Amino acid sequence: MDNSAAIRKKMNQLGGKGLPFVFLIDFLMKDPQIFPFDDQSGKIKWEIHNPGQADPSRKTPPRHMPFLSRWNINPVSFETYRKGFGLVKKHILNGDTYLLNYTQPAAVDTNLTLDEIFQISAAPYKILLKNRFVCFSPESFVKITGGKISSFPMKGTIDANCHDADKLLLSDTKELAEHSTITDLIRNDISMVAGNVTVEKFRYLERIHTNRKDLLQVSSEITGDLPLNYPEIIGDIIFTILPAGSISGAPKKKTVEIILEAENYNRGYYTGIFGIFDGKNLDSCVLIRFIENQNGRLVYKSGGGITFMSDPESEYNEMINKVYVPIS
Repeated sequence: MDNSAAIRKKMNQLGGKGLPFVFLIDFLMKDPQIFPFDDQSGKIKWEIHNPGQADPSRKTPPRHMPFLSRWNINPVSFETYRKGFGLVKKHILNGDTYLLNYTQPAAVDTNLTLDEIFQISAAPYKILLKNRFVCFSPESFVKITGGKISSFPMKGTIDANCHDADKLLLSDTKELAEHSTITDLIRNDISMVAGNVTVEKFRYLERIHTNRKDLLQVSSEITGDLPLNYPEIIGDIIFTILPAGSISGAPKKKTVEIILEAENYNRGYYTGIFGIFDGKNLDSCVLIRFIENQNGRLVYKSGGGITFMSDPESEYNEMINKVYVPIS
């Protein structure tokens, strides 16, 4: 059942009254949910590591921190990956899409539960939907502060231990083209809801510590000015710019159709968004770095952007490199 219209309306109503809430929206926007800002049901847990945004009590570490001693992954075979990749490449060469985020699932064998992974992971955004999934996302979707909306698309990843990793990543022609495309797409998205849209920062690096290796990732920052009545239309603003460009592609509508054809599995809440509205300001993230419980079996969903320059083996390895738990 599609309840997106009802959730969108509810977000507008709460925003117009200045009432805080938490929201969770799946990739296809078919099953969005709203929760009280300080939910006591235990159904959802979250942490946002930005001063002034999250309840400070949420940052108190547990008394006995779990230890990750087993982490074995079983991704789809390269042949399976290459089949979907080939379909994506065909559509790119036909001019149907020029950037598509292609993802696949990987089974994970670990000694930890979803709740324990939530406890040990270190990320700007952490979300646990009880018995469903855990997400430790490094990527902001949009932030709204004082009527200004900002978005931070993330595209480009490399092993930080490679020689001259920063130079390799920033000079890579394929990565530059991909990031430029996403930045332009997000700028257009923000222009649908805001004025004076500007790329404030272009391609800055961030380092991420994981249980497997350190990674460097590339982001940009795009900002715009919202209308004065933005809290009253907060739901309209969010749904208008979904799905997130960094995890779909361009042009969006056709690209999503190709994604559903090529991936042949259900993303669910993976690559959707999570966010909080405190009555005036908003913070949200893209649901990447995501582990899902599928009937007692843990599945990690990951992927990357595909362009006409993409190589299937390199993209397959990048997808696997993203199957990690970030640990401080």
